[in-house]
Amino acid sequence: MSRYSAGVNDINPPLSAMTRHLLFFVFADFQLLDVSGPMAAFEMANRIAPGSYRWTVCSQTGGQVTASCGVALDSQPLAASTRVDTLLAPGGDGVERACDCVATRVWLKEITQTARRVASVCSGAYLLAASGLLDGRRATTHWRREADFARRFPAVQLEADRIYIQDDKLWTSAGITAGIDLSLALIADDLGEAVARQVARQLVVYYRRPGGQSQYSALLDMAPAQGRFAGVLRHMREHLHLALNVEALAEVARMSPRHFARCFRAELGMTPARALERLRIEAARAALESGALSVKSVARDYGFADPERMRRAFVRVLGISPRALQLREAG
Repeated sequence: MSRYSAGVNDINPPLSAMTRHLLFFVFADFQLLDVSGPMAAFEMANRIAPGSYRWTVCSQTGGQVTASCGVALDSQPLAASTRVDTLLAPGGDGVERACDCVATRVWLKEITQTARRVASVCSGAYLLAASGLLDGRRATTHWRREADFARRFPAVQLEADRIYIQDDKLWTSAGITAGIDLSLALIADDLGEAVARQVARQLVVYYRRPGGQSQYSALLDMAPAQGRFAGVLRHMREHLHLALNVEALAEVARMSPRHFARCFRAELGMTPARALERLRIEAARAALESGALSVKSVARDYGFADPERMRRAFVRVLGISPRALQLREAG
């Protein structure tokens, strides 16, 4: 006889009748997308597997709580919060004031003792860390807060260059949209990879950026959005399928090829060819992680001369071949 269990189980997924109660804790000036993004993912999971989730929004005193964008959500007071399956804490401009509240920190400790999982999005990790829940544990948060977080919470093993991290029952994730990656991982943990993949398709998001993937986009890491070569980088990203040589890129920059190559390397720390390769690898990896079936077609679509050249670039930069990456995502 088949045995149902919690966690990833694609062959015999958990019974959809076992509704999991999610509790979203909010505070003044929270980041709305940290809440609405995960809510959308769990809502879509309910459409695919009806009855899988229900959720409640709670706050310290209850009533309407206004996000940093000005939108208000109705909430229940903490005292009304019963035992829950999963607690999710968002980040936002008001997170530091929320951390200063002793009652909030005590409540977080108490509910963590009974909840199956506790998760944070972006700077919501501050709430968990301020409550002592992350001491001695691995965690991540938004990359812009790395130095401040490390200074305030030296007992936490911060890995800021990660999309999300699970350490036992505690899950933390990076900035804003990483909350959707985290939610897909939680859904996969509950209902299996097949359901999580369907949710990703419905939301039209990549399935799934693995937790260990870097937060940093190659494009963002290479140059400021308004830097001198921002337009060239955008042109690269939008035309990865073309054979972009130095002459063609210098024309976009309105510079001579020699002057362009020298200035590009001085400002970005790499040659135009290396920058183009990084962007192609990033785009090709995202396509494979999202379920692209043909390595050959991905190589063609993103400007690699052939699959073998793409394989060598993947192994050199990522330490894994395209095929191995596909197998890891499918597994």
